[in-house]
Amino acid sequence: MRRTMVAGNWKMHGTRASVAELINGLRHLALPGDVDVAVFPPFLHVGQVVDGLKGQSIQVGAQNCAVEPAQGALTGEIAPSQLVDAGCAYVLVGHSERRQLMGESDQMLNRKFAAAQACGLIPVLCIGETLEQRESGKTLEVVSRQLGSIIEELGVGAFAKAVIAYEPVWAIGTGLTATPQQAQDVHAAIRAQLAAENSEVAQGVRLLYGGSVKAANAVELFGMPDIDGGLIGGASLNADEFGAICRAAGN
Repeated sequence: MRRTMVAGNWKMHGTRASVAELINGLRHLALPGDVDVAVFPPFLHVGQVVDGLKGQSIQVGAQNCAVEPAQGALTGEIAPSQLVDAGCAYVLVGHSERRQLMGESDQMLNRKFAAAQACGLIPVLCIGETLEQRESGKTLEVVSRQLGSIIEELGVGAFAKAVIAYEPVWAIGTGLTATPQQAQDVHAAIRAQLAAENSEVAQGVRLLYGGSVKAANAVELFGMPDIDGGLIGGASLNADEFGAICRAAGN
């Protein structure tokens, strides 16, 4: 049985003061015991969040990692091994903002995914289509290619220790949300693609939905058979709203 997961991506938000306030809010949440909860602060605040959430049932992840697992001469980058040392359990790989704005290719993301796993981090692979791609009927083609790149390079077994987040690019931070059925259709296709390679891996991997998830729409989204929780953006910066989404995942 797959455990539901709710992950909060804080993106490029936070000062030491605002992060302290958010940590305080998170510490006071009543979270369901059957939901895995994680937050992904900016690199600068990882240490503060790890220390601030000690003793809480909330894990910490990073938003990105280097293509090399170990420390070395790669100015400005952070190695997966350093993230583990800092207390991270997860790392986002391939968020659409990095694919689109930073030009990260599938080949680069394959390396990041492998580097993360080599250090014991659980990669959360983000995949999804733009509005133009959806309107031209290419949603499943795009998602299949992004997923297939990892399968081809690392084998489907890599997903036995990974999470997949489907985030339609047109729904991130726009207030637009895929309908529960639209989201379910893509999640079902992702699971089917994995099942064609290995049914056990397909049944075990958690598929999260991301894209303007709020407490108001979470219950319906998370009620779909192939949606195992959410990757939450803006709403995760509000502890009460994030807590409400976590409780919706526990229903």
